[in-house]
Amino acid sequence: MPALEERDYFTDYEILKDPYGFFEAVRAHGPIYRPQGRDYLIVTGFEETLEVLANARDFSAINALQGAAAPLPFTPRGSDITAQVEAHRSDFPGGEMLVGLDDAAHAALRGLVNRLFTPSRLKANEQFISAYSDHLVRTAVARGSSELIREISTPFVTLVIADLLGVPADDRQRFMDVIDGAPPPGSLDSNDNDYSGESHPLIVMGSYFAAYVEDRRRNPRGDILTELACATYADGSTPSLADIVNLATFLFGAGQDTSAKLLGNAMRYIAEQPDLQDRLRADPSLIPHLIEEVLRLEGSSKQTARLARRDTRIGDWMVPAGTPILLALAAANRDPRRWDDPGALQLARPGIREHVAFGRGKHVCAGAPLARVEVRIILEKFLAHTQSIELDEAFHGPRGDRVLHYEPSFIIRGLADLHLKLVPSADVQASPMGSRDEQFPIAGEASHDAPKSGGGRSVPSTAVTKIGVLLAHDDARAMLDRHFPGIATDQRIAMARGLTLRSIQSFAPAQFPDTALDALDVELATLMLE
Repeated sequence: MPALEERDYFTDYEILKDPYGFFEAVRAHGPIYRPQGRDYLIVTGFEETLEVLANARDFSAINALQGAAAPLPFTPRGSDITAQVEAHRSDFPGGEMLVGLDDAAHAALRGLVNRLFTPSRLKANEQFISAYSDHLVRTAVARGSSELIREISTPFVTLVIADLLGVPADDRQRFMDVIDGAPPPGSLDSNDNDYSGESHPLIVMGSYFAAYVEDRRRNPRGDILTELACATYADGSTPSLADIVNLATFLFGAGQDTSAKLLGNAMRYIAEQPDLQDRLRADPSLIPHLIEEVLRLEGSSKQTARLARRDTRIGDWMVPAGTPILLALAAANRDPRRWDDPGALQLARPGIREHVAFGRGKHVCAGAPLARVEVRIILEKFLAHTQSIELDEAFHGPRGDRVLHYEPSFIIRGLADLHLKLVPSADVQASPMGSRDEQFPIAGEASHDAPKSGGGRSVPSTAVTKIGVLLAHDDARAMLDRHFPGIATDQRIAMARGLTLRSIQSFAPAQFPDTALDALDVELATLMLE
């Protein structure tokens, strides 16, 4: 068997279960290392990681979701490949999402985000977070057990971000179902990482967000989606529909995933250390310290990636343009050159908020403040309503010989399940507020946020028939492709399937002129659709 550091981080399930052993074996070769036979570098050093994250001029984030091991869609030529990178941006999975953008395009979208997650808005959202988390925790504690990830963590953070953004009640269950069946970002199954496929969760949710954005521009409301839909860039220009939809979808997907995994990772430490529980119950002001230390030890993101677009350096290491970089955030956060006793959990660790669990620099996680608020509040509820929290040995084995299952991802560090035994405090009782759907609607309420299509046979048109319906009909799809070549495979159109061509014309008038739409209507009038 090859040495640990020479095994493939991106495909090895044993390394998935314990990435820290792999990263320590890599670190033994120095803070920067090129695995034998690979064309990418692994950075495990804390200072070196900061250096790359801060250098947005020389390092592109275009491969952040693709990962450092995936082949480039072009052959790098010369000492500056910036033009090649931009020419092939759409060929990188996630290259046009916020996490993968560079330079002015990233700065423009990030400027919109920075106006959304403000302290005042998060403070206003705390009341909802507190009430919902109290309801979930009381119900679980009264039952005496819970599978934390699916029963509490995922629905909790999903409904919080849905409430914050303004996702209508009727669609929240659909989003829950999509997320529940979705692979984690960076799945070890490469087929799960096709961000352009019609069935990918971000594309499915994007089709809904396209309808929301179009509706909010016609009917503004007091929510984040309205602000995004009606926002302008710093130069006064209006973002495209694709930009806003990509941003809203990414905020929703990334916002729920990071927080859900953080809650699971924090709860594992709490459940395994009764003394820690006692300290936190006696002094809840220590909970934020716990969260930061868990972020350092078990951050939700194990790694991210960058691509050198110019000949540059990391420390003393020469890095040619075109070199992919694996930034091992999990290793940087355990670098003994930066952290004393890096493998130990210390609630009062000096400088703890300097960790890089949320990244650093221009791409620092926009949802970090929300994640900290969500996890702090629900942990307060768990500790207030219990005498003890333990892992269920029937699922995870006895203390000292635990069996834990982690998501199969080269990006995410998160438990697939965490079964808890909960002993209630003396005064706890089940939430008196009724079922989750009654008090915190996910489905069943009337919604006016998205256009509804009627049943029966109808004559299709560009003003009435949704794009998704046209694309599902062979003859209509062929007509569409004649008038608008490539529309059937355009990722931006995939996200607008819930809209009509006429409704998105205002966002892209040059792409959908009246003359072409009128001509298409003449052809569509010859069809009858179910």
